Amino acid sequence: MRLLKVATCNLNQWAMEFECNMKNIKASISDSKAAGAVIRLGPELEVTGYGCEDHFLELDTVTHAWECLKELLLGDWTDGILCSIGMPVIKGAERYNCQVLCMNRRIIMIRPKMWLANDGNYRELRWFTAWKQRGELDEFHLPIDVSEALSQLSVPFGYGYIQFIDTAVAVEVCEELFSPVPPHAELALNGVEVFMNASGSHHQLRKLDIRLNAFMGATHARGGVYMYSNQQGCDGGRLYYDGCACIVVNGDVVAQGSQFSLKDVEVIISQVDLDAVASLRGSISSFQEQASCKVKVSSVYVPCKLTQSFNLKMTLSSPKKIMYHSPQEEIAFGPACWLWDYLRRSGASGFLLPLSGGADSSSVAAIVGCMCQLVVKEIAKGDEQVKTDAKRIGSYADGQFPTDSKEFAKRIFYTVFMGSENSSKETKMRAKQLADEIGAWHLDVCIDGVVSAVLSLFQTVTGKRPRYKVDGGSNAENLGLQNIQARMRMVLAFMLASLLPWVHSKPGFYLVLGSSNVDEGLRGYLTKYDCSSADINPIGSISKQDLRLFLRWAATNLGYQSLADIEAAPPTAELEPIRSDYTQLDEVDMGMTYEELSVYGRMRKIFRCGPVSMFKNLCYKWGTKLSPAEVAEKVKYFFKYYSINRHKMTVLTPSYHAESYSPEDNRFDLRQFLYNSKWPYQFKKIDEIVDGLNGDSVAFPEEEEEESSSQEFGVVAANSGNPSAGL
Repeated sequence: MRLLKVATCNLNQWAMEFECNMKNIKASISDSKAAGAVIRLGPELEVTGYGCEDHFLELDTVTHAWECLKELLLGDWTDGILCSIGMPVIKGAERYNCQVLCMNRRIIMIRPKMWLANDGNYRELRWFTAWKQRGELDEFHLPIDVSEALSQLSVPFGYGYIQFIDTAVAVEVCEELFSPVPPHAELALNGVEVFMNASGSHHQLRKLDIRLNAFMGATHARGGVYMYSNQQGCDGGRLYYDGCACIVVNGDVVAQGSQFSLKDVEVIISQVDLDAVASLRGSISSFQEQASCKVKVSSVYVPCKLTQSFNLKMTLSSPKKIMYHSPQEEIAFGPACWLWDYLRRSGASGFLLPLSGGADSSSVAAIVGCMCQLVVKEIAKGDEQVKTDAKRIGSYADGQFPTDSKEFAKRIFYTVFMGSENSSKETKMRAKQLADEIGAWHLDVCIDGVVSAVLSLFQTVTGKRPRYKVDGGSNAENLGLQNIQARMRMVLAFMLASLLPWVHSKPGFYLVLGSSNVDEGLRGYLTKYDCSSADINPIGSISKQDLRLFLRWAATNLGYQSLADIEAAPPTAELEPIRSDYTQLDEVDMGMTYEELSVYGRMRKIFRCGPVSMFKNLCYKWGTKLSPAEVAEKVKYFFKYYSINRHKMTVLTPSYHAESYSPEDNRFDLRQFLYNSKWPYQFKKIDEIVDGLNGDSVAFPEEEEEESSSQEFGVVAANSGNPSAGL
């Protein structure tokens, strides 16, 4: 037996906060050494934080990273343990995303990333160059101050692996695993047994199994120990890095860290037998044949032994059942942890939420309540950092700290029901009941006086007073009256957030939370600069359908029973008067259902469909229910209002990223915001296709008519209704 103890970790890093990051790195190395590990893997770009973005273009960022690494190497941190440290490195005129492999106070080699993540939320090619040399390792001269401090002039730089006396170890950085020809395949043929994947991977609903399947697949057919490390938390932007550090041996997960946590450092330890890797490889004939004619990969020899021989005092890690959260749990825990990081790092004293009693704002309230529960649970487990942060944010004194989530919520969470003459008693009651269940400090405010004052001013200026549509007003009047209410609520929310702490003799300020969902953003069904305009929004990239599932789950699992009634109520903005023969409803206002919006969103973003492609695919998807002409009208209606309202995405509140079809304009969904909303060329093409069909419909196989509505219409149309599409 060749017994090897390895350690990987989840680290809650913060972009450009070098002291915080170094504290976590040192703690993870100390914990790894204390457990007896001889290899420690950290996340991608852990020294700087992954989300530095254009700060990577600053020389200071690279310089500070070297200063931090020098500090590590001058201490005893790397004594007796191989550490893979992620940081940016400049070689010549190029900047690279690197893993620096260190041991015994020396740098063994620097491995630059070869395939960069450059889609979706990722823009690595904006800041880094991909390493393209696959031949011999280059010589890299260390910065002068580092070289003098370490008495080491240069190190090998490039694609290769480390050959120890008893095993071989290599790095594979994040995106490289998912490339068409991943490095681990070639490295395995060269005898590498331990693979270290340093990653900066963000959370997305239903994504984790895709990632874990890749780790298991990497070693299932070719053997090996696959280590994975990730950041965990909000490092300063819209993304939540969801941890789940793990260790896989020959396709089996033997250790798995948490996906969502308030901890700053979580170290995962595993003890493995490398002979199991050699045995599997020796049993696969095709592996043996391909290894015999492999392309040689360069290596660095280190005359050091990592493994131990057979010892009954050293137990081996066994395969474990993989822990997956349901989508409802992901919605609860991911945004809750993201909110906690944002709150404790922003300097704010709490949150303020305009709580309407509807599904969206109630979902946000429940997520804040979940955050409070997580904080209290983590303190009970002995987490001193969470305790320190909670005492500061909640203004606890005399050694007190949170022990009850409702009491903690009362200190850090305001909810405000801003009702008008158009609000119903039911939503007012639901908002109050939910706030009481969570423990929030709740206010009931009537905005009619403010709205009336604005209308009186308008009448003085123009000589006219607008009326609602139900009272004989025009569409312009009706929309204007709704927008006045919505925007007054935004102004009042920010005023309360800044002044209520002063009123209650509390320090600091409160962050205003938004509550518009991804489908409303896609359709533009929100008022620009209304309560969708906030400091941050934890549900801005979550679909209405998923939020309704979450509400049902949270009613039971978070103990907020009023959420069941809120979920069952039809969605309404309550911005128009209620009459015996008229009640405003979201889906009627939008002219489409939330389910349809999700389909449009996936086709537009995930499957890259323009109007014509979307029409063709939806003819198959909806062909059993709608004629091509009816499908055409739906598609044109969607694109009309999508393009009219696209400008609203330019000022969308920064939102937690959770969904593949998010229309967020800042970095994820980059498109113009001024369209010809008539789409004359595209809509003309759709009309020509409809006319050419002469009333024909989709020809589904007759013998499979019952199944045709869900199966027989192609990959794009079929997956447009799949919440996991796009992962």
